[in-house]
Amino acid sequence: QVQLVESGGGLVQAGGSLRLSCAASGRTITTYYMGWFRQAPGKEREFVAGITRGGGRTYYADSPKGRFTISRNNDKNSVYLQMNSLKPEDTAIYYCAADTGLTSRSGSDSPRVYEYWGQGTQVTVSS
Repeated sequence: QVQLVESGGGLVQAGGSLRLSCAASGRTITTYYMGWFRQAPGKEREFVAGITRGGGRTYYADSPKGRFTISRNNDKNSVYLQMNSLKPEDTAIYYCAADTGLTSRSGSDSPRVYEYWGQGTQVTVSS
């Protein structure tokens, strides 16, 4: 079993940047496909980005594409989400998730697929 802890959220003005981190413990993340999701008030949890076990392939939802970058450092057992050109509509709680079965974008958009979740970190973008 793996435990995930997100950090790096906060309040930022539109156009600014934040870097979220997800630190894993309990098991190495080398066997996990990792994803970032977000959930705004009154909305469903939505896929933001995903990355394969070795980090060779990354996937993004349409909204953050070109502005967000997902990466991982398996030696540090961590996953990151660099967020640039932030917009007020990016305001949400951001969650890190892990799954052993996923190997590509196929199926990775659904939060129901993921086995493990962090507690989330709040990102607020002011206009």
